Amino acid sequence: MSILKDKLLLAWKGVIKENPTFVLVLGMCPTLGTTTSATNGFGMGIATMAVLIMSNMVISLIKNVIPDKVRIPSFIVVIASFVTIIEMLMQAYLPALYASLGVFIPLIVVNCIILGRAEAFASKNGVLDSALDGIGIGVGFTLSLTFIGAVREILGAGAIFGFNLGISSYMPLVLILAPGGFMVLGFAMVLFNKFLKRS
Repeated sequence: MSILKDKLLLAWKGVIKENPTFVLVLGMCPTLGTTTSATNGFGMGIATMAVLIMSNMVISLIKNVIPDKVRIPSFIVVIASFVTIIEMLMQAYLPALYASLGVFIPLIVVNCIILGRAEAFASKNGVLDSALDGIGIGVGFTLSLTFIGAVREILGAGAIFGFNLGISSYMPLVLILAPGGFMVLGFAMVLFNKFLKRS
C-alpha cells in the first residue's frame, strides 16, 4: 500500500509542488504563445505530455548504454522522434488544432520541461517512475495551459472552448493578445503560489 502511495505522490508532485508553469516557470514560450483559447492550451498540453511520457520511458530504458559525451544529443534525438510522430498524428487526425498551434508543435523538441525531466529524472530512475513523472509533469502543464487559455478566452473573447457565451462585445480584446497572456500568467502564478504556501 505504501509503494502505491509513493507512486501516486510521485505523479501528484508534478501537478502541484513541481508544477512546470506556475512553480518551476518552465516552458514559457508555448505557455504564452498557444493559450489564446482553452482548446489550444489543452491541445498543446496533451501533445507535450505524450512526448514527455514516451521520451522519459525510452530514455530511462537506454540510459545505461548512452555514452556520457553524447548524452544530451541522444536525448534530443529521442524527443525529436516522438515529436515527429505526434506532429504527424495531429496533422492527420486534428488538422484544425494542428494549424492553430503551428510552429509550436515542432518546438516541443526544445521545450526545457522535456529535456529537463529527461536529464534530471529519467536518466537516473526506472521506467515506471519515469513514466509517472512524465504523467505528473504533463498533467500539471496541461492543466496550467488549459486554465490560462480558458481565462484569456472568457475575458478576451467571451467564449469557452469555442462556445460563445454571448458577452463578446463587452470583453477587452487585449487579453487574447500577447500583453493579455503576460497579465493572466502573472496573476495565475501569484494565486497558485499563494495557495501552495497555505496548503
